[in-house]
Amino acid sequence: MYEHGLITPVVALVIWSLVMWVWMYATRIPAMQKAGIKPDAANKAAMEGLSSANVANNYNHLMEQPTLFYAICFALQFLDQTQHINIGLAWAYVALRVVHSLIQATTNFIPLRFLVFSLASLVLVALTFHAAIAVGIVQFSFGR
Repeated sequence: MYEHGLITPVVALVIWSLVMWVWMYATRIPAMQKAGIKPDAANKAAMEGLSSANVANNYNHLMEQPTLFYAICFALQFLDQTQHINIGLAWAYVALRVVHSLIQATTNFIPLRFLVFSLASLVLVALTFHAAIAVGIVQFSFGR
């Protein structure tokens, strides 16, 4: 698990995003057919009413905040900050985003989804804080 540092969790989240992309089309195309929506007549309002809307919205969400995750993981990797804590945090972020996806795509219970999103965001903050320490933006002095 630690052989490739922070690159493995990045690849794992990209794979999960592609799983959600397949899930989106696997549910969206039949839903459009059932609703009688032609591809050339599809618009945001028509698509939001489909049963596949939560899956599609989640796929879009995976193109938003996780881009920061990718950037910070590559920064930490390039800075040689591949300590167990950072790798563990990266895997925690991936796991939380997978759970977030499953909640949104199935029950979409907003309080639980928000809790999981918030936890993932805190993990991202911790990774960013570690990168800020590594580049010297944040400095600590212990007893000097």
